[in-house]
Amino acid sequence: MTRAYNFSSGPAGLPESVLRQAQDELLEWGGERASVMEVSHRGKAFMAMAAQAEQDLRELMAIPENYKVLFLQGGASQHFAQIPMNLAKPGQAADYVVTGTWSQKAAKEAAFHLEPHVAASSEDDGFRRIPARAQWALREDAAFVHVASNETIHGVEFHEAPEVGAVPLVADMSSNILSRPIDVSKYGLIYAGAQKNIGPSGLVILIVREDLLARSAGRLPRILDYAVHAAEQSLLNTPSTFAWYLSGRVFQWLKAQGGLEEMARRNDRKAAALYAAIDGSGGYYRNQVEVAVRSRMNVPFVLHDAALDAIFLEESRAAGFLALKGHRIVGGMRASIYNAMPEEGVAALIAFMHDFATRHG
Repeated sequence: MTRAYNFSSGPAGLPESVLRQAQDELLEWGGERASVMEVSHRGKAFMAMAAQAEQDLRELMAIPENYKVLFLQGGASQHFAQIPMNLAKPGQAADYVVTGTWSQKAAKEAAFHLEPHVAASSEDDGFRRIPARAQWALREDAAFVHVASNETIHGVEFHEAPEVGAVPLVADMSSNILSRPIDVSKYGLIYAGAQKNIGPSGLVILIVREDLLARSAGRLPRILDYAVHAAEQSLLNTPSTFAWYLSGRVFQWLKAQGGLEEMARRNDRKAAALYAAIDGSGGYYRNQVEVAVRSRMNVPFVLHDAALDAIFLEESRAAGFLALKGHRIVGGMRASIYNAMPEEGVAALIAFMHDFATRHG
């Protein structure tokens, strides 16, 4: 058996060198004579590792000092509900820009605590575009404006932070965090499930401007209160220790690769090559997303004849390409090409797609 090219949308592939390092350290981590999963999360070794992971993430993303970085649990979906609890008063309105399944789910979960106002939506167009900023109906008294910076299922991405005025911008960056440099100061809160560009599932990274932590003001159970988690350095309860450790190794890997500037260059090249192959196939393969907002991380495409889908998936897996089946909502295929996907993996997929079209044309 040999490792295949893993195009899964999440849990996604991790850098092979990071996995091999974890393999080497699995039984004995550092000088602890035990696994990182077996030592106290309040011990000196773990706390030093956790502090280093946060520092590395701060350096990678140039996170300002007035932002807290939290390593939490629950997956991004839990925080669809938890963010409104922390940033809004019961019954207060918040604006949601709905550009796909995940931002739509975020708005629905928020309804248990506040009034989710859909300021803009592209649902009528099958989530193939992002509504023009001039069409957004934002409220000046909104608690926050929520966007999903990249829609994993539909393959739609914000390539710049939208301007929303003085209202805090909240972004679910689960599937494009760390893929390029961003200006963190344009956001009030950023959150991301780890299982795409950060590390294994079971961890959520949340980056929040300090002044927003005061909004909960002791109204919540401690386990739900971001201010409490910040005060406890994300150690209020036992964290997902292995996920935290492995994410820290990924941060170090990213720094060794040249940081987010280098990852952006690689990701741009990978996406450009794959979209060029799809667009240049004479209609054999098609991506239906508006070109200006195509995702660099998740590339959905359909074959000209859906009857070929099963054959494509069978042959692609045999050729060493995993998880190319599209989400059930949209069908077809999807290639997720996160940071850990090497350029040669995308090149190999393109060669396979060309060969498949030639043989099954």
